[in-house]
Amino acid sequence: MATTTSASTPKKVSSETQTIDSLDALLKTNNIFLFIPNIIGYIRVFLSIASFYFMPTHPKITIFCYLTSEFLDALDGHAARALGQSTKFGAMFDMLIDRCSTMCLCFVLAMFYPKWALFFQLWAAIDVASHWLHLHAATVKGSESHKKIDLSGNPILRLYYTSRKVLFTMCAGNELWFSMVYMLHFGEGPAILTIGKYALGLWRVILYAVTPIMVGKQIISLIHLYTASLDMAALDEAERAKTAKAK
Repeated sequence: MATTTSASTPKKVSSETQTIDSLDALLKTNNIFLFIPNIIGYIRVFLSIASFYFMPTHPKITIFCYLTSEFLDALDGHAARALGQSTKFGAMFDMLIDRCSTMCLCFVLAMFYPKWALFFQLWAAIDVASHWLHLHAATVKGSESHKKIDLSGNPILRLYYTSRKVLFTMCAGNELWFSMVYMLHFGEGPAILTIGKYALGLWRVILYAVTPIMVGKQIISLIHLYTASLDMAALDEAERAKTAKAK
């Protein structure tokens, strides 16, 4: 007499369970490139490139992609601290996205406003040079991030990097300034303020409001450049003194 065996049917794993398992795997991974803050960085790169593509002709899509990328800049820092996934690569990657996105926007603004091209060129040059030298000095000194370099000698940079509110306000205000200059190329925006015969649009009002922040951010960039130069010179002097002593 033949016997029949009942084959057990494997349980289907729900999509929700798979998602949870995937997230859990990401949180436990040792692959630096798959850390959550760096994944957020990849999304920022995609949004930035999308904004570059649409910049010449589609301001609404551009500003949505660009400002969303900048907002995620604050999110990836919180994620890195909360998840214990702060890395030197992440700090470098984050800074490069910031510098490159603003610099590419400056390229377009220089085309939109040819009379102001020199301003945008100088702003981009100072921004990139100051942050690069500051990060390089921090790396040579052994800091894991340009935000954790010894700032005891400079109260402005100490406040800038230790107060999250100040840092967010300065960075957000600066990006809003450039974004509003971009938007003004296409129009004034909704009229919200009337002064005599003149009606000021939303984009111009925001621009005027954040102009002091943009100026302050540029001053901080110059301080970055100055203090990083002093740091590098001090490191050179220490190495030369050590070499001379060895001889």
